[in-house]
Amino acid sequence: MPIDPAVAIGAELPERTFSWTSSDVLLYHLGIGAGSRPGDNLDPKALRYTLEGDELQVLPSFGIVAPTFHETDPPPLDLPGCDINLAQVVHGSQSIALSAPLPTSGTAVLSTRISDVWDKGKAAVIWQEGIARVSTGSTTEVGDVLWTVKSSIFVRGEGGWGGDRGASTGVEIPDRKPDTDTTYDVTPQQALLYRLCGDRNPLHADPGFAQAAGFPAPILHGLCSYGIVLRTVTDDLLGGDAARVASFSARFAGVVFPGETIRVQAWDEDGEQILVSATIDSPREERNGAPVLADCVLVAR
Repeated sequence: MPIDPAVAIGAELPERTFSWTSSDVLLYHLGIGAGSRPGDNLDPKALRYTLEGDELQVLPSFGIVAPTFHETDPPPLDLPGCDINLAQVVHGSQSIALSAPLPTSGTAVLSTRISDVWDKGKAAVIWQEGIARVSTGSTTEVGDVLWTVKSSIFVRGEGGWGGDRGASTGVEIPDRKPDTDTTYDVTPQQALLYRLCGDRNPLHADPGFAQAAGFPAPILHGLCSYGIVLRTVTDDLLGGDAARVASFSARFAGVVFPGETIRVQAWDEDGEQILVSATIDSPREERNGAPVLADCVLVAR
């Protein structure tokens, strides 16, 4: 069968050594909409995302894309025990946890393994876990942990072998008014800009490929909406201080089309944990209230 859990689960992927610079950080922040509001070009708080120098900070979600930031080919899916293709795949969930605020430049080594495979009947869910450590320049040693990531992809048409369906947990949103309720207008060219951050999946740029995959038009990268939501909550509830984000996790519950509006509501739970709901708030009636991200949790320092 296309997915063999006995081979996949526990398989180690090749280590990846990668570097990033402040220019990469600036492009990433622009890709997730930083600096797009009127007056952001003059606002010192907004310029912490978009102007190089001592005040430049790194939104933690950058760590997820940093290993592949300079890729120019569509992402490969050469996972051990998994014979799948891009047209079957959408992002399922994503989390990142940081040991300390990310530096604006550096070199690191990423170690990744397939941690689990779930059978959802009409689809499979493949989980990966990764650890990024400081590169020491040695081929046998690495330094301190910079961040850890965990992600899942949803592979349509590849379930049904009778495997474990996996856990189904959710986050209960508080029954009170959110502490922030704001919107972000996704620009028509947002996916075309964000793909320069290393994700050249044609699903986000090629209308023909998107239609073949079952979508009426190219969709926004899930990690772009992830970054948009994290930046919004950081600005609204953490004073725009990216260093205060210790971890951020989210489950992708729907898709975003360029030109739509993302509504972000968040509830601050005693200054340590922030619960987030992100939905589509666009003019098209059939899309109003459709979820984008579900069960989002930000843990603050």
